[in-house]
Amino acid sequence: MENCIFVVMETADGAVKNVGFEMLTPAKEIAAAKNLKTVAVLIGSGLDDAAKAAGNYGADAVITVDDNAYKAYASDEYAAVLAALAEKYQPEAIFIGATPNGKDLAPRVAAKLGAGCASDVTAMKLNNEGKIAFTCPVFGGTILAENVVESCPVMATVRGGAFKKAEPEERSVEVVCEAEISPEAEDIKTKIVDAVKEISEAVNLEDADVIVAGGRGMGSAENFALVKELADLLGGVVGATRAPIESGWISRAHQIGQSGKIVAPKLYIACGISGATQHVTGMVGSDYIVAINKDEDAPIFDVANVGIVGNVMQVIPEMIEEIKKMRA
Repeated sequence: MENCIFVVMETADGAVKNVGFEMLTPAKEIAAAKNLKTVAVLIGSGLDDAAKAAGNYGADAVITVDDNAYKAYASDEYAAVLAALAEKYQPEAIFIGATPNGKDLAPRVAAKLGAGCASDVTAMKLNNEGKIAFTCPVFGGTILAENVVESCPVMATVRGGAFKKAEPEERSVEVVCEAEISPEAEDIKTKIVDAVKEISEAVNLEDADVIVAGGRGMGSAENFALVKELADLLGGVVGATRAPIESGWISRAHQIGQSGKIVAPKLYIACGISGATQHVTGMVGSDYIVAINKDEDAPIFDVANVGIVGNVMQVIPEMIEEIKKMRA
């Protein structure tokens, strides 16, 4: 399984996180151009369904390290195992999702392998020299820099929502179970004694097809309720900028942007959002963006497909009424 690209797929409760499937899209394009295989790597417990899903979404082969000891993410163990896999199979590149765990794992593995690592990648391509050029936001997302990593393997963390996952289809692929690979005792510097699951509102913004988001322009918690009403009517999910969250109108689980979640729905409706860079970088990958703002010069209109200049407290109720009429 040499001459390959590793796509490291993070799992939660046995299911692959969306960014894992998304990374397969650019990985397969680069692999095809360089005559490589795309290999999904799964570390965890109870990975049979996840391995099958990886194949269905386009992986040429799957490597699993399946053990109850890896049921919960642990930095030392995961880094040691992934580094051992990389040393055995010698992949040309390793892509890891830019999730909280992924951002912790990637630099640890890079240090073990003596490799460079591009961070928070939003685009990638082969340059004229046949090397992978990564596009990464820098200076708070105000500038997009193109980076080439001069190491082997090339490593990168990839932002969720930056790429579109393929349509799944039933496929049968080779699955290699690396049961013998385990970390050395000296690699383990910490031990998880207990894990406490935080009880919080579950909001699946990353997988939503429709998101209706509200910003400071909604004015109050009572007004913000209109955002939820429109989202419910469209079968979507409620998003928010930092201002409504800090004002206590909605929980932090709904925050979109650099300090929140990165999303790429089919439809994104921005209500009373000015369009600060910190927010826009979190939703600019949406397929279709509708913006409502009373300021015709608001930056949000620069990224919107449709801009509505008007008071959100007048526009949203009219939208709700018209949608109800259409469905009557």
